[in-house]
Amino acid sequence: MAKMLTKEDVRRILSSRFQNDCCTRLGDIPKPSSLKDISRASKRIVEAIKNGERIAIVGDYDVDGVISSVILTQFLDDIGASYSILIPNRFEDGYGLNPEIVKRLDVHVIITVDNGISAVEAGDICKKQGIDLIITDHHTVPSVVPEAYAIVNPKQEDCFFPNCEICGAQIAWYLVAALKEELAISYDLSQFLDLLCIAIMADMMELTDINRVMAKKGIYDLNRSKRPAFEAIKRYFSKATIESDDISFLIAPLINSSGRMEDAILSYEFLKSKTIDGALEKLEYIVHLNEARKNEEKILFESSLKYVKEDENIIIAWGEDWHEGVVGIVASRLSKRFKKPAIVFSIRDGKAKGSARGIGEVDILSLISAQKDLLLAFGGHKGAAGVSIEQNNLEEFKRNLVEESKYIDLEQMEVEGEVLGEIGVDQIDFELLEILEEHEPYGQKNTRPTFLLRDMFIKRERLIGKDKNHLKLILQKENNSVESIFFNFDTKIKLGDKIDILFSVSRNDYRGLVTPQLLIKQILSYK
Repeated sequence: MAKMLTKEDVRRILSSRFQNDCCTRLGDIPKPSSLKDISRASKRIVEAIKNGERIAIVGDYDVDGVISSVILTQFLDDIGASYSILIPNRFEDGYGLNPEIVKRLDVHVIITVDNGISAVEAGDICKKQGIDLIITDHHTVPSVVPEAYAIVNPKQEDCFFPNCEICGAQIAWYLVAALKEELAISYDLSQFLDLLCIAIMADMMELTDINRVMAKKGIYDLNRSKRPAFEAIKRYFSKATIESDDISFLIAPLINSSGRMEDAILSYEFLKSKTIDGALEKLEYIVHLNEARKNEEKILFESSLKYVKEDENIIIAWGEDWHEGVVGIVASRLSKRFKKPAIVFSIRDGKAKGSARGIGEVDILSLISAQKDLLLAFGGHKGAAGVSIEQNNLEEFKRNLVEESKYIDLEQMEVEGEVLGEIGVDQIDFELLEILEEHEPYGQKNTRPTFLLRDMFIKRERLIGKDKNHLKLILQKENNSVESIFFNFDTKIKLGDKIDILFSVSRNDYRGLVTPQLLIKQILSYK
């Protein structure tokens, strides 16, 4: 039998995840100059500002794109520069910069944030019209890139930025740093860390190295932020402090919901609110959109289950007029629940728009790009991608991917570090909680530790939640008792049973008393 983990074992294992990090404090992060074309981009933007030329910023409708837009425009506001902002509408404009958007912009300079690396056609139009296109993006670079005045993307082969897995908002922040240098002004770049931590975590960046340093400091700053939007979130949801899980499960879904259900400009305006009252008013409407998103997601998730086949290593689901704004979340839920990559399509007017999610080490973009001859468009990165295809090619696309995915090594689909090991109930205390919190935030490449507990006696059980779909348990072994919660539980148990469980540990703060609480992921067996 494997050795039981001690608290020191846990500390050692978690610390080892960062042993190769080059960046362990903010002072270590790479300089803007290491990004290809950033100097060229900043010089052109400063020239445009000084000459009173018209500048447009084109963002994206997800959290990363909205925050990228907020960072760049807040800087331009602060220095008194003029600009126009356009965040494409998911339903009317589609993703990113396209020819129709270029036609609507009567400007000299277009700056994209969190998009543009695939906008070849739009780039051609910009060149013909004498518009200088500056692309800032972090998505995978295709074989043909747009003709642009400057492209700032760390994934370019001839870019020497040492951490290519950073998000669009970080690139926008680096552009602000370069503009500050070009203008030779004093400007506090750290004021954006409260926003950056949200973009980094929401876009599922690897939480090591530069991303870990920025996210960790950002969460600290988020709790001290004077931004009215964050004060409004604290008040509305009665939160004294914002934890890293609040970013993943509350703040990011809220910011995302306006782009998913209506228009991302609502979240952009919310984040740029000048007063708490104004922020609260906007937040109320965004909460309403998020509730609508949850209802739509539930319907589509249930509709997609019939496409899950036990003998297939990938899930590909579609439906007529499925809500485009929700297919990505449904793909994410499917991949997490069934531990397989998933693609979910919405079909409208003979065309299918889809969202894909990888799992573990599976590169979903690589799988999709191998079918490029069947596709209208695709893009993204290893963990998440977007794809569009003619409806009549869907069946062939699915057949090909099901065949291709047969060769995926099943170990690739395992989430890294899923189970840290077996632990004794006597080790679960405030000290363990402190060790776990010390290694936050958790996410990609720094997964939240899961532990195994055996032979836990069910001393008390109670159904909780509005729909009574969560289970609260008091578990006991020898003289040690622990409180645990099993959200959306799917296993029948009864008082007096003994169970083996997989769980993670969370903080339970009740009236100032902090205790560790188990979040059950799975009941492995009961006796």
